[in-house]
Amino acid sequence: MMKLLYTVNSPYARKVRIVAAEKHIDIKLEEVVLADPDCPVKLYNPLGKVPVLVLPDNDSLYDSRVIAEYLDNRTPLAHLIPKDNTTKSAVRRWEALADGITDAAVAVMLEQRKPEQKQDEAFIAKQMDKVSRGLHVLNNDLGHNKWCVDDTFSLADIAVGCALGYVNLRFGQVINLAKDYSNLDRLQASLLKRQSFIDSMPVAG
Repeated sequence: MMKLLYTVNSPYARKVRIVAAEKHIDIKLEEVVLADPDCPVKLYNPLGKVPVLVLPDNDSLYDSRVIAEYLDNRTPLAHLIPKDNTTKSAVRRWEALADGITDAAVAVMLEQRKPEQKQDEAFIAKQMDKVSRGLHVLNNDLGHNKWCVDDTFSLADIAVGCALGYVNLRFGQVINLAKDYSNLDRLQASLLKRQSFIDSMPVAG
């Protein structure tokens, strides 16, 4: 059986967990602590990052985009990445922007974990600007549509949902989705009715 090395609050690992659940693919979940000297992640990913998918032959795949595509192609059931090139590019574009927002949010979180006197306020402001501009574009592009691309649930919605979950987790006190990004707030409400999103909710703390 395939094994996923993950941390509970990694939005990238959450994306993979949701893809596997939506595709009804059984994978063993192995939660890791990246700071642990015995953490197995580096054995499978030289970058030391999660998620890592360990295959039955002990080979490994890393980066959530690579793993998501691999899992989507494992079964013909409900493709989350469309086969049509134009639609596929649209889904991938949504994913890229959602992941970029997440990258910026993670960068801020890591900077804010430093002692206050060592934090770079200009860097934090720059990354938060990326988050705000990204959310603005996603909100406008979604409009009143139910789903991100062609009114069909896809990897685009999963990536956006994971980005929104992480932004809420880390910056819910300063970013108000309901007030400022009502279209995204509506999408998130729909996503949180799906068992795959419920089961992979990040944990405050």
